[in-house]
Amino acid sequence: VEEQRARWERKRSRTAKKLLETEYKYLEQLDLVITFFVKILKAKGTLKPPVLETIFGPLESIYLASHVLSFHLERGNLGSGLEDFCPNLELYGHYVENLEQANKTLKEQLRKNKSFRRFKKLQETRPQFQGRKLEDLLPLPLQRLHQYNHFLRDLVENTSPSSADHQKLAKAAKSVSDVSHWVQDIICKRENSLQLLRVQKLLKGQQTRVLTPGWYIREGWLLVVPSKGGELKRRMFFLFSDIFIATKPCHPLHLLNSNKLACRAVYPLHQCTVNKVFGHTQGQGGLLSLSFPRKTLLLMSNDQQDINDWYQSLTAAIR
Repeated sequence: VEEQRARWERKRSRTAKKLLETEYKYLEQLDLVITFFVKILKAKGTLKPPVLETIFGPLESIYLASHVLSFHLERGNLGSGLEDFCPNLELYGHYVENLEQANKTLKEQLRKNKSFRRFKKLQETRPQFQGRKLEDLLPLPLQRLHQYNHFLRDLVENTSPSSADHQKLAKAAKSVSDVSHWVQDIICKRENSLQLLRVQKLLKGQQTRVLTPGWYIREGWLLVVPSKGGELKRRMFFLFSDIFIATKPCHPLHLLNSNKLACRAVYPLHQCTVNKVFGHTQGQGGLLSLSFPRKTLLLMSNDQQDINDWYQSLTAAIR
């Protein structure tokens, strides 16, 4: 028991030391943004207050919260320091929610606002920035949240359950984990929106709408086997959580749509069943059968791994 406690204590001390060291580094980087951008821009009025707020969000509040946390960590108040810090984690969620809009507004201002463009370039040449751009520093809170997650988990694992700190650290770890899930959800939704937008732009015309609440899953080329025999047709398929879309390339010489895909069919997944016809054994490719109320699709690939991946994705989407 004594040996176990000694091992815990050594690991806990190492993690606490690393947490403090990285907190100093994090504060140093945040300080660059606040000192050389936020404060000076506020004083000069180069950006209007709403624009400034959109680009930098609650960064000053995040900085102050970390400053207080580092003060506690220096004194070894791990449990109480992290417990007091947890209510500030909501700032991280709001910061990430706004990050896409912040980047968009920053690009817009750089394009339209000549004095801000000059100011930004000048500030980034300062030796303190070491060649980093403002765009490199804005995602810092998101990166730091991931680090907090790992540090807190390690601290809980290496703190004796009978210790007074254990409960406080476990509570703090839960708070960090909850906010990390919230942030991950924001990122997933954003990535999904970008995928939906990309697919929508690939499709010719406006008749097929994929910008619905559905989730993008995958895409790829498959061969359609005609039910009454005949030539195999190569088609590009897009799988979403609610629909399965079959498309074919537009004519390469078409003036407007040479790089686009024409939608051939949209299949709703709620009444679909999928089966492997062959591709169960190690061999060349495989064949899938997709049954809909009024249609059966036979889809083939010469790559067995590809057909297995499609089978798993379709099965999961239907389920």
